[in-house]
Amino acid sequence: MRTERNLTRRLDRVFARLDREPERPAHIDVPRMSRHRVVLFTATLAFYLAIVWAVVITSWLVRLDWQVMFFRPYQQWPQIHAFLDYYVVLGQRGPTAVMVAAWLGWRSWRQHTLRPLLTLATSLLLLNVTVGAAKYGMGRLGPHYATVIGSNEMMRGGDIFPSGHTANAVVTWGILAYLASTPRARRWLSAVSAITSLGVGMTTVYLGTHWLSDVLLGWAAGLLILLALPWFELPIARTEDWLFDLRDRWRARRGRPVAEPAVPVSPVVLKPRSASRAEQPSPAREPVASTRASRGLAHLAPGPHTTRSERTPVTPAGSRRPPHTDHRVPRGTTQPARPLTGG
Repeated sequence: MRTERNLTRRLDRVFARLDREPERPAHIDVPRMSRHRVVLFTATLAFYLAIVWAVVITSWLVRLDWQVMFFRPYQQWPQIHAFLDYYVVLGQRGPTAVMVAAWLGWRSWRQHTLRPLLTLATSLLLLNVTVGAAKYGMGRLGPHYATVIGSNEMMRGGDIFPSGHTANAVVTWGILAYLASTPRARRWLSAVSAITSLGVGMTTVYLGTHWLSDVLLGWAAGLLILLALPWFELPIARTEDWLFDLRDRWRARRGRPVAEPAVPVSPVVLKPRSASRAEQPSPAREPVASTRASRGLAHLAPGPHTTRSERTPVTPAGSRRPPHTDHRVPRGTTQPARPLTGG
């Protein structure tokens, strides 16, 4: 009794705490940034700021940019120029967004959720805001429009720093790995997206459309967006709920049936094995199919008859059990002598 009272008190306390907490939708799980992801985000942000500072002060990185530009890779290896002209399309925002949106739209339709498409839209919005602000804020000119040899070409009305092709390749193809459903698929897609974005960035350097530092900053900018996506999972889930509610209201106005929420199924309570047989319900008997012998018994009186398994067992004729000593001996036979027992 004391144990039951203590358990009841604990349950009352738990329910009281739950009543005090604010209500949240049952299917929205508030994500938490893991320690590994926080460390990686901090290191990437530090790398981003270091690249910007190295370009602003015209350090060795700017001199490396000019050396690569004067090397002119597109003249050193002209045989791969035609292929790289098509390969760089994997970093353009329009074609890649259409391809990835088509795949994620199919996944959304199969899984009956808008999370993949909303996550893609959020990542592209963050990409446009952050990378666009950095481009126009620093105003760096590209290699083809450079004016002073050895300068960083900052604040001259350009929009080349960081590389938008590289950042877009990191985000667009990396979102597939972020939304992967299994760890194995996530590893493979992460490797493919990393190789693709690396190739797109180096292709822009080969074609002479970006400085090498532009590509480094583009990689860091795209990786920062992917690492920050878990912080936007809760707004994405709320937006999804709002869109589904809007759809249900629109269907209700047009007289279409609205999808009802799933009814929770009550759990089945199983009794332990230690319970007595009297408390356990008797197992249901399977119906026995009628045989030819039972069908031909027409002399039985109508009415319910007990099955053979429910009748009282009868000793068959010719039983080998010894006769009981209390039974009377028929006339003409001698009764066997009983053994005398000492009193």
